[in-house]
Amino acid sequence: MKIADYFLVFLSTFILGVNYVAVKIGVAEFPPLFMVAMRFTIVAVILIWFAKPPKHYFPKVLLFSVTMGTLHFGLIFIGFQHVDASLVAIIFQLGVPFSVIFARIFLGEMFGWRRWLGIAIAFSGAAVLAGAPQSDSNLIYILILLVSITAWAIGSIQIKTMPDYDAISLSAWMTLLSAPQLYLLSAIFETGQIDSLSQASLNAWGGLAFSAIGASIIGYGLWYYLIGKYSVSRVLPFGFLLPFFGVLSAIIFLGERLSPISIVGGALILGSVIFIQLRSRLKTQNVQANKKNDPTPLT
Repeated sequence: MKIADYFLVFLSTFILGVNYVAVKIGVAEFPPLFMVAMRFTIVAVILIWFAKPPKHYFPKVLLFSVTMGTLHFGLIFIGFQHVDASLVAIIFQLGVPFSVIFARIFLGEMFGWRRWLGIAIAFSGAAVLAGAPQSDSNLIYILILLVSITAWAIGSIQIKTMPDYDAISLSAWMTLLSAPQLYLLSAIFETGQIDSLSQASLNAWGGLAFSAIGASIIGYGLWYYLIGKYSVSRVLPFGFLLPFFGVLSAIIFLGERLSPISIVGGALILGSVIFIQLRSRLKTQNVQANKKNDPTPLT
């Protein structure tokens, strides 16, 4: 990678890490579903002009908007209200083992006992976190986060069924289709939306703006640009900077502190996720090498 691209990958992970703080600040004053709906409205208005229509992918994009947009983002923003941002940054890494499991179930991807061991260690770390006493965290909302992460993992499998649909178009249409769903759910289950618009502080509006423009457009935009320029296996290891920046920013800006039990649980999750990713990367490289050495033409 070029030096400039190293800077971009650090900038991307820094923005996405700080986004945990931005969301935490935002949901303190905006109803969470309403905040996601506003975030998606901003993103859709900006990106839709650069997006290609989904055409024959429309049913899949619509389903993706439910899974990733409404379920994942809606539930994770609800969880943010009651779970420390630093813990959300760590727990979100469970999306990796969930994705591996769903790839095995729905796509038939095979893996050995080592990755099963890594998955088991990751979930043991989640169990440790669930039992850790936290002043601002609640077990029910940690479970809500796990459901949200499950939806994220399913969404990652859905993306693989649309291989030739670019990330910008998918993001634009996902947010455009999810926003009305979230506004409707907010109207049914939440109150105080209008009051929040008139009473929210500059910090809350800044959190919303950073979440929409900083994270969704700039942060993820840089990330997808780098993956398109290099490869997933080359860029993906830098993703482990995201929970680092997330925890660090939560400590600096929100004054959060991780208990010793939370540190142990977080270490189990992050360590096992790194192991799973390295095993997946090694398998990918071996497959590519075998294809390169295989004289049989592709059909």
